[in-house]
Amino acid sequence: MPLTTLRLGYVPLIDAAPLIIGQEMGFAAEEGLCFDLVRLNAWAQCRDMLGAGLIDAAHMLAPMPIGQALGLGPDLPDFDLVMFLSHGGQAIAVSLEIAERLRDLGHGFDFADARSSGEALRQVVPGVLRVGVPFTFSTQLELVAHWLGACGFSDDTLELVTVPPPKMAEAMAAGEVDAFCVGEPWASFAVERGIAALLLPGVAIWSAPPEKGLVLRRDFTETRPDETGSLMRALWRTGRWLDDPAHRGTAAEILSRAEYLDLPSELAERGLTGKLMVTPGGELREAPGFIAFNAGASSFPWKSLAALFARNIALRRGIDPKKAMSLAMPHFRTDLYREHLRSAGAALPGASMRLEGALNEDRIVPAEKGQMTLRADNFFDGFTFEPAESS
Repeated sequence: MPLTTLRLGYVPLIDAAPLIIGQEMGFAAEEGLCFDLVRLNAWAQCRDMLGAGLIDAAHMLAPMPIGQALGLGPDLPDFDLVMFLSHGGQAIAVSLEIAERLRDLGHGFDFADARSSGEALRQVVPGVLRVGVPFTFSTQLELVAHWLGACGFSDDTLELVTVPPPKMAEAMAAGEVDAFCVGEPWASFAVERGIAALLLPGVAIWSAPPEKGLVLRRDFTETRPDETGSLMRALWRTGRWLDDPAHRGTAAEILSRAEYLDLPSELAERGLTGKLMVTPGGELREAPGFIAFNAGASSFPWKSLAALFARNIALRRGIDPKKAMSLAMPHFRTDLYREHLRSAGAALPGASMRLEGALNEDRIVPAEKGQMTLRADNFFDGFTFEPAESS
């Protein structure tokens, strides 16, 4: 049977693995698809190519469709996030100068305590801290703003600078940023080049930060439902394969190839295993649960997460949060997830919204059929979010 080719855009990061591994390991072909993978340089390019129909679907920062839904991007057709491709995978890096000041203060770089790390950073940076994030609407920006806001940084002492992920190390070397939050392998790349030290993994701030989603134009999902379902099932099965620790070495080797990340496989493997070198001197730290592709129902696109992103974006921009949430939630397509992944055996929660940040540990809960495990999703400071109470 001839395969249907879908043109998929991605930015070179380890969390593009579902697309790359899905093609390389045959999960796409099992669904009758061939992925034509298009490597892109920046998130705005990814958005614009999807909007113009130059790619059929995109590996995209989870909050980007929310920015579009709120009318904060260019005038493009509606985007929908139909499933998450990953949770976690981000790391926060600081310049070597700041790292030295932190050590002089007695900070131990334990890679776990977000509160002590943030408060120490506040002490050693008395003025403005410039932090690189990959895009205006990104989980990295959400992590940095939440974490540093809770640790004593005010709006006038925190400057967020947009930098494409592969350019983070270069921006720090040029003195354009003092710190950055980025998906792997680009934080480890900066450490390897002797430019930065890692301070925290993203999961130390929010234990299940939704990072990338599979995003399509709404007119594609409506006019090509068979291909939409096949694509979702192929990526869902790839995510299950990637979550097996025994497969991550193979995944690192494939991702590191010249046509994909074009980096030593060791760098890709650090991010996939959560065993990270935090300083150029070779200090190692482990971050349990550093990245998940499907485990703990992490691929389910909770509408409450759409509401949380929308509320945060609205508050920063002086937009009515209640209106923003109502505009955003229809773009996280729990209905398509249920329709297309039920037949694949995906565990499906009974509701499409929940109290975000409430789980301090993994929890078994009722599902449409039987039970399912939800991944812990707590914030370091105990923050929780209930959409119905937030406006």
